[in-house]
Amino acid sequence: MVRSEALRHSLGDLILPMFDCMAERGPDSAGLAVFSAALQPPRRRFSLFTSGHNYDWSVMARELERDTDGEVDLEVRDNHAELIAPLGVDHLKKWLVARGNGVRVLAVGRSIELFKDVGRGDQVARRYHFETLEGTHCVGHTRMATESQVSPAHAHPFAAGEDFCLVHNGSLSNPYSLRRILEEENLEFETDNDSEAACRFLEWRMRQGETIEEALRVAFDKIDGFYTFLIGTAREMVLVRDPFACKPAVVAETDQYVAISSEFRSLAHLPGIEEANIFEPLPEQIYVWQVTG
Repeated sequence: MVRSEALRHSLGDLILPMFDCMAERGPDSAGLAVFSAALQPPRRRFSLFTSGHNYDWSVMARELERDTDGEVDLEVRDNHAELIAPLGVDHLKKWLVARGNGVRVLAVGRSIELFKDVGRGDQVARRYHFETLEGTHCVGHTRMATESQVSPAHAHPFAAGEDFCLVHNGSLSNPYSLRRILEEENLEFETDNDSEAACRFLEWRMRQGETIEEALRVAFDKIDGFYTFLIGTAREMVLVRDPFACKPAVVAETDQYVAISSEFRSLAHLPGIEEANIFEPLPEQIYVWQVTG
């Protein structure tokens, strides 16, 4: 998270070396969710993905404008695209399914843009030009798959609802009990990944009216296993570790930024790191940083 407004234009430049450094730690897939100034209703950002690298996004945009009679903006990065349109997520998903074009929605909201794909983190970062990204804060991940398959859908971050995402280092022992709770509430899952269960559980609790801190306190009783969660919302970045703090985490905090990683070496390039407050987060302690300005 960048606290200095001047750094918002260079957020991608700060992030790229982190992906370079952490690529060997998670060589299977990688992703990044970036948050920026919120769009005014009814417009939303939709992060879209297709497995075809030669997909003609311009045709899709023209057909969507024709069928919805609304203005559509589209920015393409390889097989990802950011769509800005005055649409609801259910409306767009049904429209995409009806066309059978293989395009899927990765994330939706007024602030979030999400990229994820298979491959080493440094390769994914350059494929989607992370160095050009701007915003207030971001949540990234490089994955080494230990349980579920390697695919773009199984890559982190996982998103749920609007302007909510989560990355996870660790392994949960009861994801299917969480799934059963949520499936009874008619929530749908896209993968069998344990991290998706945690993401959807927390976002569901917040839609019941809880704050992220309240949802996490419930999760301490409901989620079993090892985890370090880093969560992004439109106005917050949130970090929490399990009661045993089995998975590593380090925070570097200055007046200009807050940076978090599994290893300090990926933070060493940051400006002013010599004067930063560097600490290891405590177990079962909820850390929340708010966007200012």
